[in-house]
Amino acid sequence: MVSKDTLLAHIDYSAWASRRLVSAITELSEDQLSRDFGTADKSILGTLVHTYRADSIWLARMHQEPGRFTPSEADFHLSVLLDHWPEVYNGWRHYLAGLDDNQILDSISYHDLKGNAWSTPVYQIVLHLVNHGTHHRGQVSGFLRTLGQKPPVLDLIAYYRSL
Repeated sequence: MVSKDTLLAHIDYSAWASRRLVSAITELSEDQLSRDFGTADKSILGTLVHTYRADSIWLARMHQEPGRFTPSEADFHLSVLLDHWPEVYNGWRHYLAGLDDNQILDSISYHDLKGNAWSTPVYQIVLHLVNHGTHHRGQVSGFLRTLGQKPPVLDLIAYYRSL
């Protein structure tokens, strides 16, 4: 079974990888950030905002707080990713730091975006969150390559080596 420390390490990895990727896109033009690549979230900015919003929504669920589940126009700015996404990761760190290895096995009850009720163990939610972020950061890395840019290295082993 996974430990709280492992979950914290993976949240730290996600924060590191997201920060590196957001930093890499700061030099792009508005046209490059909003170019439609034909995916569900369309663009580099759309994909990263989707990931940021998911991280935020899941954190609200963990606290049993009502969340704002629909993104607004205000979310689709690079400054949101630069300024607010790190706060969300800090919220995740704070949340997990308050748990012990037994509490990460406890289930959280919530409703998905379609209104369906679910109950899922904390550790599964955190691992999902990390995996979801990895998937979408990979998409954005591909988008950057399509634009002729070199994406930053985001591999988990590169993170471990950076410690």
